[in-house]
Amino acid sequence: MGEILKMRLKQKKFKSIEQEALLNLFLASNYLHSKIDTICCRFKITLAQFNVLRILKGAHPKGYPRGEIIIRMVEPAPDVTRLISRLIEEELVERFSSDDDKRLSLARITKKGNLLLTKINPEVDKFLTDYCSVLNHNEKETLSNLCEKLYAKEVKS
Repeated sequence: MGEILKMRLKQKKFKSIEQEALLNLFLASNYLHSKIDTICCRFKITLAQFNVLRILKGAHPKGYPRGEIIIRMVEPAPDVTRLISRLIEEELVERFSSDDDKRLSLARITKKGNLLLTKINPEVDKFLTDYCSVLNHNEKETLSNLCEKLYAKEVKS
């Protein structure tokens, strides 16, 4: 096991099977992250901004407060307020006050933001389909279930 990992890291053996498994997971995650980030860069946004746009698309037209966006992010960004402000500057997101509580600021995707997602999503989807084509359906389900198993305790608490 782990022959490709050994070649990639120029390492003959690993301390444990746990270390080998996690290193494989980290490398796969980093690869996916960098490839999708490259797609986003072609559209002049970051992967974190893409994530926020997708989150806000799911909440359209109501929008979400900053805290709800943070909870839903795949990789929470250190300064979501600034990230949202940049999306507002690019007219991809708008900020408004809640009807229920005027003190609560909400963010909502704009038409321009939705249009951008319709351009990016097919490229991201194609990459993911191509990338995962080496796995059959059962392997994809197993991979998903195994990954969930690793972080499930955190989500349940």
